[in-house]
Amino acid sequence: MTKKILSAALGLTVAGLLASGASAATLDDVKAKGFVQCGVSQGLPGFSNPDAQGNWTGIDVDLCKAVAAAVFGDASKVKFTPLSAKERFTALQSGEVDVLSRNTTWTMGRDTSLGLNFAGVNYYDGQGFMVRKSLGVKSALELSGASVCTNTGTTTELNVADYFRANKMEYEIVAFEKADEVVSAYDAGRCDVYTTDQSGLYAQRLKLTNPDEHVVLPEIISKEPLGPVVRQGDDQWFNIVKWTHFAMINAEELGVSKANAEEMKGSDNPEIKRLLGVEGEFGAAIGLSNDWAYQIVSQVGNYAEVFNANVGPDTPLAIARGTNALWSAGGLQYAPPIR
Repeated sequence: MTKKILSAALGLTVAGLLASGASAATLDDVKAKGFVQCGVSQGLPGFSNPDAQGNWTGIDVDLCKAVAAAVFGDASKVKFTPLSAKERFTALQSGEVDVLSRNTTWTMGRDTSLGLNFAGVNYYDGQGFMVRKSLGVKSALELSGASVCTNTGTTTELNVADYFRANKMEYEIVAFEKADEVVSAYDAGRCDVYTTDQSGLYAQRLKLTNPDEHVVLPEIISKEPLGPVVRQGDDQWFNIVKWTHFAMINAEELGVSKANAEEMKGSDNPEIKRLLGVEGEFGAAIGLSNDWAYQIVSQVGNYAEVFNANVGPDTPLAIARGTNALWSAGGLQYAPPIR
């Protein structure tokens, strides 16, 4: 090897290590401590929210439980670290958490400059606006001159700037680090508008003094593909988190649920056999037992079960599947096959 090639190779290696901040042993570390450390929000109903006893629920929480089920065969072997939008990436980069599952938008900048990898989209969202009904506003295009409450350190701030500038409207930003600070400020009348992902607006509206006095405007001003994030530099862990999400989508598509997972092991469908570990060595390929996906579905559920339990029509958020329906039902949720 010439000096020039050696130097380039070493440079790439050092650059890769600096960018990733990850060793290729996250699975070993997780097994050694006996649980998955998961970074979540500080409280967003439907996504990651603790009750009075400290029990966490939500779509993002269930993703973490599913990873624990895949790794340990026990969905309870997970601990949660509540993080603000500002501190979430640092916590993942530093190794404080093993996976970040915190209604986080996948963007090119985050994907390429932070040493992180997005492992899929577990909720397709878009940014919206909420106002008091008493304002009489029917469209976001009527918000010129408004004061706008939001979180600092988010894509939300950038999207607001783009939207108001593009529509030649004036506005004043009122930003806070913690989501509850934003909700409190809006509820107290310190701003005219609250903006965040539309799912977040429906969730945070539940915390307002008089939720029925507020309305979410129809405009969606951005693409907000939300999903779990891991450190770069550990393809095995990346694959585990990614395929945990895909397993839940494939399970829904194949009609495998919590209730029938055990029975479905006897199915004649080859796809179901591979999903549930009856045939093939797909778990072994990522360092897990071959019943990894069976453990996910039997303990946590398929994607539809997770969605409906946390944010669906029968919950206080009452969100329709919409773009989060399966591709076969007109939505965007689509998983590669296990084969």
